[in-house]
Amino acid sequence: MAAPPAKDVTQMLADWRDGDSSALNKLLPVIYDELRQQADRYLRRESPGHTLQATALVNEAYLRLVDQTHVNWQNRAHFFGAAANLMRQILIQHARAKHAEKRGGDAQKLYLDEVSGLADNLVKEQNLDLLALDDALNQLAAVAPQQSRVVELRFFAGLSIEETAEALGISPATVKREWNMAKAWLHRAISKR
Repeated sequence: MAAPPAKDVTQMLADWRDGDSSALNKLLPVIYDELRQQADRYLRRESPGHTLQATALVNEAYLRLVDQTHVNWQNRAHFFGAAANLMRQILIQHARAKHAEKRGGDAQKLYLDEVSGLADNLVKEQNLDLLALDDALNQLAAVAPQQSRVVELRFFAGLSIEETAEALGISPATVKREWNMAKAWLHRAISKR
């Protein structure tokens, strides 16, 4: 199923926000497919015994998203940026629970050069655990919140430079600059672990 143009998704989000319950019924298949694609990207490189499935991740994120009744969805990028943030939170909660179960055992691993299909990966050929990335992103958010948000939208949501710029209300050139600076910062922070 081909995804509708971003303006159609934006209009459905606005209609839903304005109380049109039929808009949610139209929106559901569209957002579910895109959320499923995001979840598949996140979990593609997890170990074979990973217990969180893409469907469970999508369902949890979807339930949290549609439960947010006081959000003024600006556009498709805003919505999927929020979805990326929620999926990140769910994955971190799952990783922490797994880590606690194993009392310091293996954390869930991600290969940053393969997650979400980004050619310009954060850390080339480095096996990175999700908890380390979350800690580093939280540290980055304390010193450079916009860079942290760019990483979240590009890495976790899989948004393009242009979509990220639209979601944050900044220029694509600024997104590129912030993305490159954030990758370097995260590489240093994670390498120190």
